[in-house]
Amino acid sequence: MLFNLSLTPTTGIFVSQVKLMKKLIFTAFTICSCIIAIAQTNNEWKKASLDRAGDHLMIQITNDNWAGVPDSISSNIKRVSRGLGFSFMIDKPFKTDPHWSVAFGLGFNGSNIFFEKMSVDLNATGNTLPFKNLDSSDRFKKYKLVTVFAEVPLELRYTLNPAKEGKSWKFAIGAKVGTMINAHTKGKTLQNKNGTTIDAYTLKESKRTFLNGTRIMGTARVGIGSFSLVANYQLTSLVKDEAGPTVRPYQIGICISGL
Repeated sequence: MLFNLSLTPTTGIFVSQVKLMKKLIFTAFTICSCIIAIAQTNNEWKKASLDRAGDHLMIQITNDNWAGVPDSISSNIKRVSRGLGFSFMIDKPFKTDPHWSVAFGLGFNGSNIFFEKMSVDLNATGNTLPFKNLDSSDRFKKYKLVTVFAEVPLELRYTLNPAKEGKSWKFAIGAKVGTMINAHTKGKTLQNKNGTTIDAYTLKESKRTFLNGTRIMGTARVGIGSFSLVANYQLTSLVKDEAGPTVRPYQIGICISGL
């Protein structure tokens, strides 16, 4: 059965996760605004002897999901879908105020969206990306869509105590511009509708015709020292406008930084 890919809002756990991500981003903006006011009345840090690590290496471990897709798709996305990102960034403190810095660099981000009783036919010959309901059909026990992007991240950072950065509260907002380097689906262990194994093999299909090759993500981080909470939200659709619903991936997780 092929679903009508009309645009409808997600519900339940998916809406809750999107709201949580938006609250995290809003909180980061609010805290940064308050800190600006405090920093304007305190110039002692300008005289501080700084020993900042610069958070050059960034490792993100996230739970990934999609916003903007119809309920017929979102209900078949597993609640736990993982993402992993690496980036190396150059940190440039402001000469006028060492609390603030701008960081930029290069990185990679991979996302695994797991589906239940559904397939995503990247090799379809039509003009629309099919999301097939397999509730009453043979399907894979484990099935996922994998996307990998090379990225150029940019962050505006604020460190509450730049003299002791390794133990200080840190805040960052920014964006990432990425180009897709891989997209594929992977199914493992074919079963019938009753869950009985038919054939224990793995099927991998790779094609990017229906997907946008470029993406822009908004980012936010809040944390202490080398650990922070991170939220990423894709501003551009994963699926091309004419090929299906407006799929906006988002990620919520932790970031480990240092060096």
